[in-house]
Amino acid sequence: MSDRLPIGVVGVGALGMHHARHLATIPEASLVGIYDESPARADQVAEQVGSRAYRDLDRLLREVRAVTIAVPTPAHAAVGLRALERGIPVLMEKPLAATLEEADALVAAAARQRLQLQVGHIERFNRAVRAAQPYLRDPQFMESQRLAPFQPRGTDVAVILDLMIHDLDLILRLTGGAEPTDVRASGVAVLSQHLDMANARVEFANGAVATVTASRMARERIRKLRIFQPSGYLSLDMASGGGEFMRLRSGWKPGSATRIEDIVERVVLEAPEADALRMELTSFVHAVRGDHETVVTGEEGRAALSLALKVIDAVNRRPVIVPHAP
Repeated sequence: MSDRLPIGVVGVGALGMHHARHLATIPEASLVGIYDESPARADQVAEQVGSRAYRDLDRLLREVRAVTIAVPTPAHAAVGLRALERGIPVLMEKPLAATLEEADALVAAAARQRLQLQVGHIERFNRAVRAAQPYLRDPQFMESQRLAPFQPRGTDVAVILDLMIHDLDLILRLTGGAEPTDVRASGVAVLSQHLDMANARVEFANGAVATVTASRMARERIRKLRIFQPSGYLSLDMASGGGEFMRLRSGWKPGSATRIEDIVERVVLEAPEADALRMELTSFVHAVRGDHETVVTGEEGRAALSLALKVIDAVNRRPVIVPHAP
């Protein structure tokens, strides 16, 4: 196809606004308009990006061939089904839905209509993750940290669905979609009505193990992923987009060196600089146009949601410890 894809954005809050900003300038797309439950917000963003604010969602859906959806998580299923049932492909911000039942309904609707359903797991496009791809070989142990200062946005769900799910999706990808066989977790709600900090340990059917920590109570932003595999060790800084791969030097023999530098080769991981959200949106446009396959499918988004909900369930199963009186 050579024509530009008519596309709309549903929900232009803190994240959806950036959807509109990028789609207004992606050459293969034509931003038809935006819709938000707040007409004032829709007008504001439409003016900023040079597009049109729609008062009626159904009218927008009649005039586009695809939409991105960045409404609050509890509304994902209702809005997504409204689009899919009209034959409109959807890029849904993560998590795919609030429940597995809702996720299943979205996946089924997309399959029934033979439409693209992409999920906004943006870390798939992270520069460090892209740079690590050529060196990934059968990861056995993964350790992630995702810490962020508190922001009211996102507190409508637990930090597991807000932040940790990014790393759970990456880990599922690294394990080749292996089935989680054991999930243990702990967490605490401090600044909101939902979990604000959580730590989980997940074992997979293929023998891989992952430990994952997420917090929205940190003083500074940290996004790190460490990967251990038979061929070496990868350390990724997803905040800066950099990383390194440490592996044994070819031909090294025990007792033949006295310095670690003589034994271990350090490979700096580099990938072209690019805005991850813009890459994600462009990939969706290309998938709808038939240029390539969907990068993060509805089924993959469902798998990440399933694991995230298992982590929440593991936290809730932990016994309450009541301290003894002095």
